[in-house]
Amino acid sequence: MCLLTKEPNMMTIEDIKALIEADESRTLELKKSTGELKDGMHAACAFLNTDGGWLIFGVTPKSLKIIGQEVTDSTKREISQALAGIEPAYDIQPFYVDVPEYPGNNVIAFHFDGWKWGDRPYTYRGRPYYKLESTTKIMPRDMYEDRLRAYEPQSYAWETFPAKGVSLSDLNRDRILGCIRLGVEGGRIPESALSAPIEETLAKW
Repeated sequence: MCLLTKEPNMMTIEDIKALIEADESRTLELKKSTGELKDGMHAACAFLNTDGGWLIFGVTPKSLKIIGQEVTDSTKREISQALAGIEPAYDIQPFYVDVPEYPGNNVIAFHFDGWKWGDRPYTYRGRPYYKLESTTKIMPRDMYEDRLRAYEPQSYAWETFPAKGVSLSDLNRDRILGCIRLGVEGGRIPESALSAPIEETLAKW
């Protein structure tokens, strides 16, 4: 169930009940309170790197009891500071939902969008997370690098990397001069390159 059409503060306790009735999953993370804010941000990052989902504070995960918590200005500052640890920055507004059985308490709910191929992967405090079924895990290095390559393919092109273990003596100078000559004939390289040291020409390339 997705309630994205609702504005902040427009969710009801019935909406929360509907969201949690199927228990925690790949797209739902429950926390008893913002005392678990750090773990909650790990889940938030994981949602952003997987299929999206809901992060809800004020619900006991095992019993699915909705208890809420007192929300003060300090609570809101802590949430804001925690969200600032997500990179790239993600603009999100929480839903604060009154809990009738516990007057003065609120459930705090967030909905995070999912990741799409080509988007930059998200990190929390420098670490990427993702969802494996209902579990939040640190993203494997190869998965993270694959996503970075999809986001910035030009930064991972083979010609941008140094040829480690290769020196000028390993190169075929005649072929290099042939390429330079073709460049001069095509008007892409100045004629002076024919007499310049090959090392200087390669450095410019």
